[in-house]
This record gives sequence, C-alpha cells and structure tokens, in this order.
Amino acid sequence: MPVHAFIFPGQGSQAVGMGRDLAAAFAAAREVFEEVDETLKQKLSKLMFEGPGDELTLTENTQPALMAHSLAVLRVLEREGGFPLQQKAIVVAGHSLGEYSALAAAGAFTIPEAARLLKLRGQAMQKAVPAGEGAMAALLGADMAQARAICDEAAPVPGSETNERQVVEPANDNGGGQVVISGHAAAIDRAIEIAKDKGVRRAMKLPVSAPFHCALMAPAADAMAEALEKTPPRGPVVPVVANVSAQKESAPDTIRDLLVRQVTATVRWRECVAAMAELGVDSFVELGAGKVLAGLVKRIAPDATAVSAGTPAEIEAVLKTL
Repeated sequence: MPVHAFIFPGQGSQAVGMGRDLAAAFAAAREVFEEVDETLKQKLSKLMFEGPGDELTLTENTQPALMAHSLAVLRVLEREGGFPLQQKAIVVAGHSLGEYSALAAAGAFTIPEAARLLKLRGQAMQKAVPAGEGAMAALLGADMAQARAICDEAAPVPGSETNERQVVEPANDNGGGQVVISGHAAAIDRAIEIAKDKGVRRAMKLPVSAPFHCALMAPAADAMAEALEKTPPRGPVVPVVANVSAQKESAPDTIRDLLVRQVTATVRWRECVAAMAELGVDSFVELGAGKVLAGLVKRIAPDATAVSAGTPAEIEAVLKTL
C-alpha cells in the first residue's frame, strides 16, 4: 500500500479562475469558499473565480485564497471521495503559506483561523519593506552552497567606507537545482551578475511585491508572533514537516515558534521532501492550485509518485489512482 503525504502549495500557484469549477461541482467546496468570504468580510471567492489578476496577486489576497482552494479540495476528497486525511496521510507539509493550509488540514487551525492569520501575514509582509527596496531572484542550476557563496559575495556595498552590508539570503531551497534568494534590491542585482559570472545556468528576478523569507521581514515576524499568541495552533492530527526544521513536528508550542521563524527563514523544501521520503512516504498528493510542488517532488524524490488535485477532473483522477 502506498504511504501518502498531503502537500499544499505556496505563493505563485494562484491564477484567476482558481476554484471556480470546484465550487460549481461540489457543495463541500462552496461551503469552504463561503466560510472564508464571511470570515474576511470580502468576496475573496469572486476575486479568485473572476479576477482581476492584479488584485488576486496582492499577497494579502493570494495567501488566504490559496489556503481556501486547498482546503476546499480536501473537503471534497474527504466528503465526496471517502479519502479522509487522518486515515490516508502520515504527514502533511506546505510551502511557505502552504504550511498554514497543511496545519488547517490537520486540525491545528480552523479554516477561519487560518484565513485571518494569512490575511494578516500577507498585510504584514507587504508592509515590512517599502515598495522597491526589496527583491527576489531565482538561481536555476545552483545548489544551496553555491547560493550562499553568491549571497556572501553580493552583500557588501561597493565603495562603502564602513564595510556596509545589505541583506541577501537564500529564501527557498526548492530542490532540483532551484534556489530563490531574497533581500535588498541592489544586493539582489549584484547577486544576479555574480551568479552569471560563476556559471549558474540562469539567474532572474522574480515578479514579487516584497522580499519574502529574509531578515528584512523581521517586522512581519513580530506581527505574526503577536497574532499566534492570540490564535495558537492546536496539536495536528498528523504531524507537519515544517519549513524551518525540515522534520516532523506535533507540539503546538514548537509549531507556533516555527511559524514565527518561518517569516524570515529559508523554506527548506528540498529537505522537507527528503525527510518525508525517509519517513516512508512514496506518494505525494498536492492539494490546491497548480502543480508546482508535484513537479519539485519528482526532482527531489524521483522514486515517489506525485499527483496534483485542484479541479474536479484532477480529484476524480486522484481518487481512481489512490
């Protein structure tokens, strides 16, 4: 019998139209979207289904939207497909904001709690750095050691008489030779040029609104520490493999602390997938928008299967194969 992990996508997987077919086909999905709309006092589902895209990509909207889509898929799998998470998965994990989706799926947060926390998280991350001061870039064909070396070389400010350094750090270790770096915009520009000189296959700036998962996000981490004191997680029904520790976690206090640290820390996705494989997982089921994580899993753990479920047709296919 296959051993399943349920995994949940992060920012970048959103697209106008997400969840629309799901809501049309399943009452269980509609209930989730309505619950999130009511909690946030906004028609987030209409924004997801119809756009406009520029509003959907605002991080304060993207984060709860992706969670809502993922949890709607889970509700359909559980209610319509007889595929309950607690019986079918031995662990859950999510990429960045997807960790909140994973925790909500495992009962550590209710859906309204996760929606409110992610709305706040998105707002706090956007406010942490003035527009234009931060940036992110993808290094394709680089490993973590190369990325750290590039960041170390890019941090010093040229011509500074005080040896000034800017923030430039690995933000996401996505596996398969894909590392994302984050920090001050000027330092990211220097890092891109250094990466090209060092023979990195491709180095390109990403179209993001803020430099996520680096030290510049410290104000957002403080905001999440306060929010998670008021809305602490409960013990999940299955462990979460956390972005920060890359190991399975079940203790609520530890999970809360890791969620705070996650705002400024590297998302260790490559190590998370490897850790799940070491736990015996040979089947990864991505719930929600897009197929990004399933693609990364296939690079990191090529012997495992990885499928994505975000539409009615995909859910039907997943239920047949699993």
